[in-house]
Amino acid sequence: MSARTINLGILAHVDAGKTSLTERLLHAAGVIDRLGRVDDGDTQTDSLALERQRGITIKSAVVSFALGDTTVNLIDTPGHPDFIAEVERVLCVLDGAVLVVSAVEGVQAQTRVLLRALRRLGIPTLIFVNKVDRRGASLDRVLRQITERLSPSVLAMGSAERAGGHDAGYVPWAATDPGFRTRLVDLLAGHDDTLLADYVTDPDSVSGQRLRAALVSQTRQALVHPVYAGSAVTGAGVDALIEGIRELLPADPGDPHAPTAGTVFKVDRGPAGEKLAYVRLFAGTIRVRERLDFGRDRQGKVTGISVFDQGAAVPADSVRAGRIGLLRGLDEIRIGDPVGRPHPRSASRPQFAPPTLETVVLPSDPRDRGALHQALTRLAEADPLINLRRDETRQEIAVSLYGEVQKEVIEATLAAESGLAVEFRETTTLCLEGVRGTGSALEVMGAGNPFFATVGLRVDPGPPGSGPRFGYETELGALPLAFFTAIEDTVLTTLGQGLHGWPVTDCLVTLTQSGFSSVHSTAGDFRSLTPLVLMAALRQAGTEVLEPLHRFELDLPADALTAVRPALARLDAVPGETTPHGATYRLAGELPAANVHALQRQLPGLTHGEGVLDCAFAGHRPVRGRIPERPRTDHNPLDRKEYLLHLRRRV
Repeated sequence: MSARTINLGILAHVDAGKTSLTERLLHAAGVIDRLGRVDDGDTQTDSLALERQRGITIKSAVVSFALGDTTVNLIDTPGHPDFIAEVERVLCVLDGAVLVVSAVEGVQAQTRVLLRALRRLGIPTLIFVNKVDRRGASLDRVLRQITERLSPSVLAMGSAERAGGHDAGYVPWAATDPGFRTRLVDLLAGHDDTLLADYVTDPDSVSGQRLRAALVSQTRQALVHPVYAGSAVTGAGVDALIEGIRELLPADPGDPHAPTAGTVFKVDRGPAGEKLAYVRLFAGTIRVRERLDFGRDRQGKVTGISVFDQGAAVPADSVRAGRIGLLRGLDEIRIGDPVGRPHPRSASRPQFAPPTLETVVLPSDPRDRGALHQALTRLAEADPLINLRRDETRQEIAVSLYGEVQKEVIEATLAAESGLAVEFRETTTLCLEGVRGTGSALEVMGAGNPFFATVGLRVDPGPPGSGPRFGYETELGALPLAFFTAIEDTVLTTLGQGLHGWPVTDCLVTLTQSGFSSVHSTAGDFRSLTPLVLMAALRQAGTEVLEPLHRFELDLPADALTAVRPALARLDAVPGETTPHGATYRLAGELPAANVHALQRQLPGLTHGEGVLDCAFAGHRPVRGRIPERPRTDHNPLDRKEYLLHLRRRV
């Protein structure tokens, strides 16, 4: 058995060549005999029909191979921004990452988003500049971009030869190379005062062995990022990258004898429809037929385990700490669930923006409404961020999206897996509601309150980015635990639709008063009453609708500035500074997410085809002008009479 296991992520902007690099690594490890090609649709990790048709990765895939004494569990992730949720779920299970950058296109929007997330999480990362054999490739230009746009803490580990030609090669620099040694010392000394002092006192006393040890240490601490280059297609530079993976990236074996702790980062369905849970195990050992705690107070029996070995998932009796296991039998398990004891790495905060678009999915045949709901519910198991929203009154289902390509994936998946033909309404922007002030409300058992429950709630604004939270000022023993849980769960569910129908964010809802009848009260009384109290408090506090905002950087020729600025104003953009970059200008600013597509469409005509737009989510801002309303699906607790009438009908 291999001595070390590294759970490695391959990340990149779409079309940078990360799936091709995965194929090359598998070939180098002897897992596959011939290289698959993305364009031919025969790569090892792109297994979905739509992935093969479009030549893009949509779902993360795990494949394992050995590099000497190191077992690599490699996770190939999507590069298209529409599928950033797949990347989000993978980050918390990685020991290290390789970020792939194209030597032709250079640093792109998604490249920047990914490295920012990797650095925030402290994940050790190597950078691989791919496609040095393509026309227009320039390693020097891309290295400058990496330093300017990604991080100054990068170190080129070699040089490219004959870049731009089919015979392009990569030459690693030797430790004895004076220029490389100087750059290495400059970078490492910035994070190591002792090394700096020793080098200033006597440069010859700092040996190459010491520098190499410092490079390993600082890379594993995610302080520096070594940069390799080559071609996944020809194999140039890949051997050097493999050596970098083995030497510079850490393994986190965990303790197989400790209490079980892991996290679920992917859920799939097997050929017979059985649920498959991909679990990264940080500590402990999981065995077949073991009863396993997961999620929030849930438990199930593990009926089967597979581990990844030499390119395939193979049956096993157990999975140990440090490995990724494929578990069967846990029908209620969900993505993001902790397995066993909670682990710090399984509770990391979201690193990417939430979906900012929404659309309604309709069956082409109205008789398929029930089947469509079931099929979309299964899809939501694998991608919870599509946020199914069912409108019982209109008999419609809405889903959240990152982009239009997701529609194609949903449509193709429903057709292939469920035989359903669907249509989509026009995509709309998904807004949020922020709380303006403080509001409170109270409903006491007795006159006018038809429920055997007393509930008092206060709503306060929360810090930006805190999301909706629940707390209580009453004593924990003042209510049975089931009633407390009913109130908390109902509060968080009800906040999914604020005064204008949008999800309410960044607020604290506090339980200020409670009461119950020991004879008559049920948890259902609290679930029914809580929405009325909460919406009354929210109405008193007031909300404002917030639209998603993107920060943009626009590179364009100087003579296009006069045409672009008025266009940005018409799109409600807020321009920032304009700076010269050689023969071009870079214009920065903020733009409503709803208008990004319009700018992309207009840009070629405004800039003679030379404009380059880089956008990234930057938060939310109050909507200007007419306030958008979202149709309610919760039987409207803002209207007491309508809400109570519905409850009577349901009973």
